[in-house]
Amino acid sequence: MEAQITLNITQKSAVLFDFDGTLAPNLDLPDMRRQVLALTQNTGVPNEVYAQRYIVEVIDVASAWLKKNEAKNQNQGQENAQSYYDQAHQLILDIEMQAAARTDPFPEARDYLLYLRANGIATAVVTRNCRAAVLQTFPDILSCVDGVFARDDVTYLKPDPRHLLQALTSLGCEPSDSVMVGDGKLDMDSGKQLNMHCVGVLTGSSTEPVLLEAGAHKVVARFSDFKVTKK
Repeated sequence: MEAQITLNITQKSAVLFDFDGTLAPNLDLPDMRRQVLALTQNTGVPNEVYAQRYIVEVIDVASAWLKKNEAKNQNQGQENAQSYYDQAHQLILDIEMQAAARTDPFPEARDYLLYLRANGIATAVVTRNCRAAVLQTFPDILSCVDGVFARDDVTYLKPDPRHLLQALTSLGCEPSDSVMVGDGKLDMDSGKQLNMHCVGVLTGSSTEPVLLEAGAHKVVARFSDFKVTKK
């Protein structure tokens, strides 16, 4: 499976990459979610407050609920908002760093990113993972791409398109001239909202039908099957 995509390469074109499941093996996100939900359930926050949300957003809305109800919570012996927030973020950070310590990028990632750079194509990583875990997994990534926009670098996270937009703005690139490459529904969804060309990869947790339904224009087996040529 291969996608040949011709880009009109100018100073306003870029290729953005997700990290986990795209440039490196995926985290065990279902297990991380289970652990965060178990911690959250012990706080007394009603399930409907955080159900169906992504992991970081579970922490955000549960913390907001605890803060709003803090006086009542303390009377009932429930955890306070800041303590829960700190514990939950430390939990996901520990999981990310433990995974990073035993993970390497996909073998062709470095050469492929350097190939894009040599051909004058701006590149960046946009990830919900923390910066430290990205650098632990791929220590020289900043010599291969023009920027890394991790969870602790940005205000908004995918699927909020402002995550991608921050990267594109930093690169001086336009969304409509650029490409989003990722393995997840939220990658395709956020790219689609910016009218980017979206390429799904099958090295993560999503299937081709899921990626296409989420907005992928093309789906390839892995990122290196996606070719960018100058128009």
